[in-house]
Amino acid sequence: MYTSAKPYFYGTGRRKMSISRVRLVQGTGTITINKRDMDDYFGLDTLKLIVRQPFGVTSTENKFDVICTVKGGGVSGQAGAIRHGIARALLQAAVEYRAPLKKAGLLTRDPRMKERKKYGLKAARRASQFSKR
Repeated sequence: MYTSAKPYFYGTGRRKMSISRVRLVQGTGTITINKRDMDDYFGLDTLKLIVRQPFGVTSTENKFDVICTVKGGGVSGQAGAIRHGIARALLQAAVEYRAPLKKAGLLTRDPRMKERKKYGLKAARRASQFSKR
C-alpha cells in the first residue's frame, strides 16, 4: 500500500465535462497537472491565471505545491475544474480562507453545460433557414 510521506489537502473540482482531483502539499508553488508542468500542459496564459486565481485571492502564492489529475472536457473546462479543486482543498487547509474564496465565487460549482441537440433542428436551437416556397 502506498502512503504519502507528506500530509496533503484534497479537493475535487468540476466544470462542464471535466473532473479534477487536486492535492495541495506544503511547498514552493509548483503546479503539476497529469504528471506534466502547468506551462507544458496549458499553452494560454489566461488558463494559467485561472488555475492560480485561488492562491491570489487567499494570498498563499508559493506556499503550496499542486499535484493534480484532470480528465474529460477541453482545456478551458479543465482549467476551471482545477481552480474549483484548488479552492476546495484550500478550505481544508484553513477555514479562514472561506470568506475570500466565497466572495470571489470560487467555491460555487459552475452549472452551465452544453444544451442537447433537439430533433428537427440542426443543433440545440439552430433550425434550417426559412423559405416561403
